[in-house]
Amino acid sequence: MIECLGLGKTFASAAEDLTILKDLELRVERGEALAIMGPSGSGKSTLLSILGGLDRPSQGSVRVAGIELAGLAEEALTDYRGATVGFVFQAHYLLKDFDALENVALPAYMAGMPRRRAFEKARSLLSDVGLVDRLHHLPSQLSGGERQRAALARAMVNDPPLLLADEPTGNLDATNAASVRDLVFALSKKHGTTIVLVTHDPHFADAADRSLELTGGGLRPR
Repeated sequence: MIECLGLGKTFASAAEDLTILKDLELRVERGEALAIMGPSGSGKSTLLSILGGLDRPSQGSVRVAGIELAGLAEEALTDYRGATVGFVFQAHYLLKDFDALENVALPAYMAGMPRRRAFEKARSLLSDVGLVDRLHHLPSQLSGGERQRAALARAMVNDPPLLLADEPTGNLDATNAASVRDLVFALSKKHGTTIVLVTHDPHFADAADRSLELTGGGLRPR
């Protein structure tokens, strides 16, 4: 599903160049759940951004689902993100004036799915994450755990083959973190989705099929 070869990322500034990723190698099989841990500033979020087509590498090859990302034009990267990747972040990024059902259905509707089908699918996913009785609640009326579960449903609504999760439980208490963690793996297994997640939570990492540590610009077994 994912193959990175000689991947590097350097941020240039007037003072100095800062190399975050250096000669990084990564292979992830289809359907695998991979967790990446590492200290703050090690480049975990940068790596996810590159895999998701939100950022470009400074060097190397990044191939996801058979698509070489490094040379894609911006329009092609937009198409790639819409068709291939679901994103879950530490912040939920739900639209405050839309209820949970509308927030989850919107990406599918924008991708061209008929409105009725988009809302049916959103309703089904919200049921899967335990929010069937919160369909018409605004984000402000949901708890932190409920908002993150809605964000997970939204990420899955277009059946992405790849789910990228950046500290999805970082803002949650232990009980809600465990709930979201279990839902991430349950939904991915149900839909055959490949997962790459960044976390500081060792329990989350231990629940994945494999976990790696990002340090010194490269990955190593944890």
